[in-house]
Amino acid sequence: MPDRPIRFLIVDDIVENIVALEALLRRDGLVVDYARSASEALELMLLHDYALAFLDVQMPGTDGYELAELMRSTERTRGVPIIFVTAAEMDEARRFRGYEAGAVDYIFKPIDPVILKSKAEVFFRIGRQARELERQRDEMQDIARHRDQVMAQLRAHTDNSPLAFVTLDRDLGVRSWSKGAERMFGRTAGDLLSASAVGSGWVDPDGAAVLEGWLAASKDQAPRFSAEMVLDHAGVGPISCEVYGSVLTDEPGQQTLSLQILDITDRKQAEEVRSLLIGELNHRIKNTLANVQAIARQSLRQSQGLKDFEASFGGRLQALARAHSILSDATWASAPLDQLIDDQIRSGTLDGDRLRRDGPPVELSPDTMLRLALTLHELGTNAAKYGALSVPQGVVELQWQLADHQLTLIWREVGGPPVTPPQAGGFGTTLIGAAGGGDAGAVTADWRPEGVVWTIRLTEGATPLRGTRAAAEPAATAPYRRPATLDGCRVLLVEDEPLVALDLRHELEEAGATVTDVVRSVEDALDAARGGGIDLALLDGNLKGEPVDDVAALFDQLSVPFCFVSGYGREHLPQGFDHAPLIEKPFRPDTLRMTLTALLSRDLAQAAQ
Repeated sequence: MPDRPIRFLIVDDIVENIVALEALLRRDGLVVDYARSASEALELMLLHDYALAFLDVQMPGTDGYELAELMRSTERTRGVPIIFVTAAEMDEARRFRGYEAGAVDYIFKPIDPVILKSKAEVFFRIGRQARELERQRDEMQDIARHRDQVMAQLRAHTDNSPLAFVTLDRDLGVRSWSKGAERMFGRTAGDLLSASAVGSGWVDPDGAAVLEGWLAASKDQAPRFSAEMVLDHAGVGPISCEVYGSVLTDEPGQQTLSLQILDITDRKQAEEVRSLLIGELNHRIKNTLANVQAIARQSLRQSQGLKDFEASFGGRLQALARAHSILSDATWASAPLDQLIDDQIRSGTLDGDRLRRDGPPVELSPDTMLRLALTLHELGTNAAKYGALSVPQGVVELQWQLADHQLTLIWREVGGPPVTPPQAGGFGTTLIGAAGGGDAGAVTADWRPEGVVWTIRLTEGATPLRGTRAAAEPAATAPYRRPATLDGCRVLLVEDEPLVALDLRHELEEAGATVTDVVRSVEDALDAARGGGIDLALLDGNLKGEPVDDVAALFDQLSVPFCFVSGYGREHLPQGFDHAPLIEKPFRPDTLRMTLTALLSRDLAQAAQ
């Protein structure tokens, strides 16, 4: 150990000589051992390490020269320095033999204390230095072992980590490439080491500009940088990554950039899906509320009194709520038509004992399910009040078939009182007609005396393929002046929810406007816009799942002022149309009129400039 004392060995067969020599050598940090024969000396040298050995030349048995030769022949004792102590005259033969045996010096008796101490001090210091070197060697070995352990641990962490560890030089050349980087980017270290991060296609020019900015940053700035980048995967293509960087400087002053990279592709996709789901949920809720608002207003308009309103509105609202429950159980995917019919039976709207149904298994989309729920509720309520279910012997036959992606549903009442066609259609008739999504001719009624027959055709959003019609040339007439108010204004209504469209139309017509057309698809909206004769347009933010960017762009091209009417927030509407106001569903009549009047006034003022 480094703190153990320095040891000298005295070998002499005379005790007095040993005592005298030991007394002269005594000092702190030094232990002096002695032996009276060669065999004792060799035993001690097997137990201890000695910095110096004093050997008496003349000893009985094995003399000092022979002992020195034995020491030189053994690995453990070969390096022990030897000083011979002798009282005899020294001739050249003896001197040569002593040095040949390994002696470093001679001391002659009587011993001069000054000479002895001076020579002993040299070997004491050499011994101390040797111990210090041993200590430093042991420390360096410990440091090296610890370094190797840390490097092995760090290498295991980098290779097994979900992060990619990459080192770049100042020219963005790849200096190191971990196993995690190989897994994350599908590129081996052999392909990337010493290659350019940009030249290999791993980093695009935008990412390179960011990395170069980190390398050029002032030392006063934070040594840790982070940014989101798009880096290239060999098999997948660009992937989204979160990159953390530290600028390191080595001894010659060369800078390197240490990067830790996290693949956030799944997180980005999850954020996009979450944003989409939140927008879609917001849209669905507001569309539902707009439908409820329309049902309430129209029920109130056509009710004879408060009790009549409460009964009609409550029944319709319950039908809508139960349909929502069915869709919630199906996680707002498609739901079976049979499940909707069973729900109408459980609620008491339909009598299961007097309902004959026949048709293949069919699933309905959420929008179709909600519309058909209101339709079946109205049909069942009307049958119970006036039709086949109002008498004990009456029955309802409900049949449907699916062909060429079109669902045809037939409601036939049999055995009821004589039927006469109504003189005017009420809101209930409108709700039944809404089942077809507002398409012309999708819902028809045959008022036979023996029982009414309703035929409902659902195209599931499919529309006939038609050619694009060219825009009409403007007639050579006096320029038309757009009105500054809704009174006399010609409005195009683009809305795929029939009940919402009906409510909007009533509000616009009560304000004095003329609704030129109600269209429910992007293609029909484009055709209606190109047809001209429009002062103002109301545009739903989404038409049967299709974006309305092209419709909005065409309105701008034709200088037709328009506003969005949507359950979506502004962030989910077509971008680049911030000048178009947004009326959120469900809407307030006063807000609708104020927004449209302001839009007309603004457009008129801009035209006068």
